[in-house]
Amino acid sequence: MRTSARAAVGLGAALLGIAAAGLIACASVPEAKPEPRHRVLVFSKTAGFRHDSIPAGITSIRSLGRANGFSVSATDDASTFTRKRLRGFDAVVFLNTTGDILGPAQQTAFRTYIRHGGGFAGIHSATDTEYGWPFYGRLIGTRFRQHPAVQVASVRVTDPKHPSTGGLPRRWARRDEWYDFASNPRGRVHVLAVLDESTYSGGTMGADHPIAWCRRFKNGRAWYTGGGHTIESYSEPAFRRHLLGGIRWAAALAKGACRP
Repeated sequence: MRTSARAAVGLGAALLGIAAAGLIACASVPEAKPEPRHRVLVFSKTAGFRHDSIPAGITSIRSLGRANGFSVSATDDASTFTRKRLRGFDAVVFLNTTGDILGPAQQTAFRTYIRHGGGFAGIHSATDTEYGWPFYGRLIGTRFRQHPAVQVASVRVTDPKHPSTGGLPRRWARRDEWYDFASNPRGRVHVLAVLDESTYSGGTMGADHPIAWCRRFKNGRAWYTGGGHTIESYSEPAFRRHLLGGIRWAAALAKGACRP
């Protein structure tokens, strides 16, 4: 009987040890992180010139999303532009798009998305896109006309409070391909930054040369930057900060005044 009692005690202790080990193992398993509630679509279809910086741009925006609480889907497939699919995104980014890239039904879906409060962010050649669609022209503010060679220029921040320009140098020297536009968008948009044409060669817009802006449009939000031609832009900390602020504002994740 004594031997049986000892065996019973030993067995009980062993079972308690196994149970405790199981509890410790369970306690050490980390909880799965919840999926981000906010989603951004990066669209990079081209029907004209295709920038070799597009993959770098997608990678950069994805890393910004992971670090700042939003998920990023990337595509160059225009069939994504349906009312149902677009409803799932807080903002749509046109990353170096060119030419006529949306069919009539896709244009209707995107117009509905903006009118129902969706966000739009245009990067660089987004102004070289959808020339035959007046709604898009009004949304983005103006059109690309021409550009000189890639070179360093000085960007002057005119709104240091907006999320996309706050924290940037008031005089921001950087290398990119600097667009001239078919018309000055000032008066239709809220200008965030202008180019100083005295600091580079080939600019033709004069003393008032907007290069980044935003606006409220048809219940939606639109933000644009002329930067982003080069691959190096997307690893540049200040330009990444600029992009992040613009995308977050377009997605209604950050506040900023954007009246013309």
